Amino acid sequence: MKRLNIELNENHFIGCWNIEDDNLLTNMIKFFDENETLQNQGLTGGGKNLSIKNSTDITIQPKDLKNKKFQIFNKYMEKLHECYLDYLIQYPLLKAMIKDIHIGQFNLQKYNKDGHFAGIHSERTSLTTLHRLFAWMTYLNDVEDGGNTNFAHYKIDIKPEKGKTLI
Repeated sequence: MKRLNIELNENHFIGCWNIEDDNLLTNMIKFFDENETLQNQGLTGGGKNLSIKNSTDITIQPKDLKNKKFQIFNKYMEKLHECYLDYLIQYPLLKAMIKDIHIGQFNLQKYNKDGHFAGIHSERTSLTTLHRLFAWMTYLNDVEDGGNTNFAHYKIDIKPEKGKTLI
């Protein structure tokens, strides 16, 4: 895991790292490809809306991580935890606010050609999500044409590159 700088503008709280484990990232893609029965049309908080989100998702529940089939995600969680610990070093105020962190369900997402997330995304949009403190993502492959993640408020565009992880 290597910390990356994403912008000279430091008026944001977006942390960025590179998970340097090609085998892990490749096996996560392999898991997705080999588990078509777990794949569903990606949903927004408002349900299915292809004009906003056009992806194929696999939703992984915390209890799934106990299943041998999902073992690869335990290794991923170890890498993500390393990023999180470094994030706490960058933002020490969080140490006093957070005693214990729990990860709920998360998505493994695939965007095919012409796939997209075109809306403004927020993790805290309803009573059921007000408890969320963090969002994270790891790109499993490079995207050469488009596909950037835009943080409109900060005027930051993140180019998807294999292993790049954001919190």
